[in-house]
Amino acid sequence: MKNCISIQTKKDKVVIKIHEDANIKEVLSDLKKKMAELKKLYKEDETPILVTGKVFKNEEMDKIKENIKKVIPVEIEFDSPRILGLHGIKRTFCKDIATSETKFHRGSLRSGQKIEFEGSLVILGDVNAGAEILAGENIVVLGILRGMAHAGAKGNKEAIIAAASIESAQIRIANVVKEIEKEELEEDIKTCAYINENGDVVLE
Repeated sequence: MKNCISIQTKKDKVVIKIHEDANIKEVLSDLKKKMAELKKLYKEDETPILVTGKVFKNEEMDKIKENIKKVIPVEIEFDSPRILGLHGIKRTFCKDIATSETKFHRGSLRSGQKIEFEGSLVILGDVNAGAEILAGENIVVLGILRGMAHAGAKGNKEAIIAAASIESAQIRIANVVKEIEKEELEEDIKTCAYINENGDVVLE
């Protein structure tokens, strides 16, 4: 992808906007080319840099930060959250979830256990009440989901939750929380949750 980065100067910060479809290799390559342009903005000024546009994984943010700081020792912020969960989400977005890095966890999760991953999570077992799973992308449980699941936990509204049976009291996708009433679960088995066009979490 050509020119995946654009640089704008605002009153109190320099904004580096990165195209959502760019991969990290393209970003680092384009950043290298743009470094001279960026350096011109910093003769004596120490205006902070805000990196926006694409939501990055933590290690990708570290690489970008490292590359900029080699040339300009300045404060760098990202609007990508570093932590998974409702408090970390700075903005929501829609990103295709057909492909993503996936972590497999073998065995069931007991009450008090918690698993987090920036990509998709596949649990080869049950997730019992009192257990928590947070994924930056999708969550797939091959057993019964009774614990709390939060998919799209960096803000991706395209993420889904799927299980052999969803029986949780609460699930979350991006910044949308769905409290599940017992009556809703008694109707028939629910195996999938997603955000519909109205912005609500739907169970099917």
